[in-house]
Amino acid sequence: MGVTAPHILIVDDEENHRRSLAIGLRLEGFAVSEARDGEHALEWLEHNCPDIAIVDLMMPGINGLDLARRMRMRHPEVRVVLTSAYHLTERQIERAAVGAIGFVPKPYSMDELAGFLRAKLARRSSIPAV
Repeated sequence: MGVTAPHILIVDDEENHRRSLAIGLRLEGFAVSEARDGEHALEWLEHNCPDIAIVDLMMPGINGLDLARRMRMRHPEVRVVLTSAYHLTERQIERAAVGAIGFVPKPYSMDELAGFLRAKLARRSSIPAV
């Protein structure tokens, strides 16, 4: 039985960025799904469960922080990585109380992001189930 690729959900209203990120992550060996906004992501999550969601902070409608909060309530098993061209400090993310596993500022390199995701996935899988 083969190993399944970690599944990443990308939530970003900027179509070109979302699509190029999806292509890059697929080339890095990840399974990838895309959502164009927070509403679409919540609908998708009703029937799917990714390992990690990469969520853009600044989106119309449901912004990234609101989406991360809703995901934490409805789908606590999904870890969230927030991204934005706007810089946030770790303290700001902690105060948002979204349960995010990280913040990656834009722009980022594909190597940097893929390494970050792999490290988070490895850390998560090394924690024994209770």
